[in-house]
Order: sequence, then C-alpha cells, then structure tokens
Amino acid sequence: MRKKNVVIEKVPVSGYAAEGKALARQDGKVIFIEGGVMPGDIVDVRLSKNKKDWAEGKAIHIHSYSDKRITPFCQHFGTCGGCKWQMMPYSLQLEYKQQQVADHLQRIGKLVLPPMSPILGSAHTEHYRNKLEFTFSNKAYLTNEEVRALNGEEIPVRPALGFHVPKLFDKVLDINTCYLMQEPVNLIRNTVREYAIQHELSFYDIRLQEGWLRNLVVRLCTTGEIMVNLVIHHEDKENRVALLDHLLKTVPAITTLLYTINPKKNDSIFDLDPKVYFGKGYAEEKLEDFVFKIGPKSFFQTNTYQGEVLYKVTRDFAGLTGSEIVYDLYCGTGSIGIFVSRQARKVVGIELIKEAIDDARENAARNQVNNAEFFAGDVVDICDDAFFAHHGQPDVIITDPPRAGMHEKLVNKLLEIAAPKIVYVSCNPATQARDLALLDALYTVEKVQPVDMFPHTHHIENVVLLKKRVNNQQ
Repeated sequence: MRKKNVVIEKVPVSGYAAEGKALARQDGKVIFIEGGVMPGDIVDVRLSKNKKDWAEGKAIHIHSYSDKRITPFCQHFGTCGGCKWQMMPYSLQLEYKQQQVADHLQRIGKLVLPPMSPILGSAHTEHYRNKLEFTFSNKAYLTNEEVRALNGEEIPVRPALGFHVPKLFDKVLDINTCYLMQEPVNLIRNTVREYAIQHELSFYDIRLQEGWLRNLVVRLCTTGEIMVNLVIHHEDKENRVALLDHLLKTVPAITTLLYTINPKKNDSIFDLDPKVYFGKGYAEEKLEDFVFKIGPKSFFQTNTYQGEVLYKVTRDFAGLTGSEIVYDLYCGTGSIGIFVSRQARKVVGIELIKEAIDDARENAARNQVNNAEFFAGDVVDICDDAFFAHHGQPDVIITDPPRAGMHEKLVNKLLEIAAPKIVYVSCNPATQARDLALLDALYTVEKVQPVDMFPHTHHIENVVLLKKRVNNQQ
C-alpha cells in the first residue's frame, strides 16, 4: 500500500491539467497539485492521494517562484477560491486555456480536429461579471495568518458576508473588496453587513439551520440597472423594512430591490417566490440591440461582454442565410435563439424549465421577434414525427447544455434527427469532448473556437461546429 500524506520536496511545476490543477512529473509519476502554484514554481507537495502512476496533493511551501509570476491584485487571493489564476499574466492564462480545450478534445474525444482558432480573450479582466451571490454566516472564516496573529488567544466569533471557502460548506470568508463586479456592488454588500452588525440582526448558522439573514444576490447590467435580492430565513417585517429602506437610501442607484423568504435547508430560490419591495421586479440587459428581461430566478450569461462575443461566434458558425430552421436546445430564456433570429427563417427553442420558457416568449415579444417559438419539456420527448411535421426538420441545431453535458439519450436523438449542422456551445470541454466522440458516428468537427468568459479562473467556453458527413445522408 502506498502511503498517503507524505511530502515530496522541491517538485518543479510544469503545466496545468483539468479543473485548473497544476501538473508536475517526478520519477515517472504524474502529480496533480492544488494551492495557487503555476508552471515554473518549485514546491513541496503534501500528497492526499498516492497511486502507482499518479498522485494528488496540495502545495505547502514554495521554494522559488516562476519568473512569470505577477502580484495578485485581490487581498482575498488564495482563500476565497475565486480568481485562482491572478498570479499569472492574462496572456499566459489564455495559452493554458487553449491547451486545455485541445487536450480534452484529443484525449477524451479522440477526434480528428481542424486547426483550432486562437482563443478569444476578454477585453475586461476585472469587473466583468453581471451577477454575484454572497452568503451570510454567523462565524467568519479566519485565514491561517489571522489565527497565528492571535498568538494563542481565543478565536473570536464574528459574522461574515462573502463567499464560501472551497470544500468547507459551513465556512464563509468575509469579503471586503471584490473585483469581479463594478461598483456599487461592494458598497451594497458592505452597507448591508454594517447595518446588520450595528442593529444586531442575526446571520445564518448553516449547521444549526437558524438565523435570519441568508443570502444577498446582486445583478449589475451593462444598461446600468441594478437588481438586488435579499434572502432571509423568515419574515420579520419591522427589521426587513428598516434594512431595505437603509440600503435604498445609501445606494440610490438600485433600480429593483426584492426579498425572498427561504426557510429550507438549501439556498436554492427556484421553488420560492421573490417579493418586489422597490422597482419593477426585474432588470434589463442588452446583447447587441436585443433587450432581455432578467428576473431574480432567470439564468443569463454572467459575463455580458463576452456573452455577446460567444453568441456572435455561434451565429457565425451556424452560417445562416435566412432560409434555415434553427432548433435551439437548452434554450433557457431564449437569448441565443433570439440573437440568431434575424438570420433564420424560424427558431424553435426547447428547455426543460417552464419558467425559463415563459421568459423566452416574453423576450421574443419584447424584441419583436415573430419567427421564434419556445416549448417546455425534454427534447427526447418533444421531438417526435408529429412535432417535425408541424415545425419542420432543423437545418441547424444549436445546443448549449450545462456543465454535465448532454444526456446520452439526447445525443442519440441528435443522431436520429441528423440535421446538416450542429453548433455545440459548451462551458465544459471535457463533457463536450465525450459528447462529440458519440456524435462522431455521423458528424465531423469543422471548426473549434474557445472563448474566455472568466478571466483569472480555469473555466473556459468552447464552440464547435459539426457538419454531417456526406456519405451519411439519410
């Protein structure tokens, strides 16, 4: 049996692997490393898994730094779990993301690939998100440095409003300044925290399932509209009104303010009913000249700037001439389908979540898109002969699944439908590669375009154009 929790000293980091883990090779063994290191660093690694050919561990000491390392800009770097690549120049981040896509498609998909287009980087590497969710906790997480600074004194218990610490469900890091969104987002969060502490409002205890303040969700659109949703455990009208009034007075730029009562054990609000306290109850965002209504439960690309870039790639790959019927699978609130609608004869959007379809229909009407229809349900069940007879066979299928990729039943359904083109938009190249390997029975990969939506993270979007093989005509 190979020992766990052993320390390997002075390991040279050579690259990156899946999920943003650093990569090293020593004595014929591949070592996957967590802990804020980058290629060129020399580190000591404490192993948590130790197999014959590979191991996993965490960097516990850095002997020397890569000459390409830069100083992280955020005081919370290395603790909150977001923006893990701040120590790396953005140009180098893009290189590793491009390589990640190529590795997944070749290693998992085992695909014959065309030359891959250079990754499209983000013009905004800070303040690029349009939505953040902060969590209240009655016990703030303290870093090792903060604990050591106490010199053996009792660890203080103080509340926090910020982000969950990775792999610790009950630990929340109190956030002072976050660079993911523009102001007044930091002002909103800090105003709520300071008022709550001053007035002794209870922060939630996730272990005991008690306390009042649970979550704070902020959306800031490129239109300038700001939507805030305060999630509380139970109604307390006097304190709720006082807190919300104080927030509106301090941050008058807020255009919509809601509150949601969540007595459940989980933080999901999709089965709850947000109440409008101030404003119209939703925000409006734009992609090109299309305007989209975004409610407190709506999904929308969290980087509006790069979302527009991503959709332009998708539309370009579809190669529409105005005569095509386009099926938009996992259509959500209809953003991709509406975005390509002017170049299509007809758009058919399909999505499991009924509320999203309601939003998609409203968004189509708001943008005077009359050639799009949206349906709630499973593609495998909806797309039968009668549906095709009524709506037409697709010339182009656009699919944008969640991180888990497409269910194998849907992949088989796509092979059965056999549309001439498929444009596959993915937020997880690993599951995309798995699905493309199955679609390889009928389709060839014609184009590959990575798009960076999330600077300073390992996450990457990838768009692939598939064309049906000529010798597979049905």
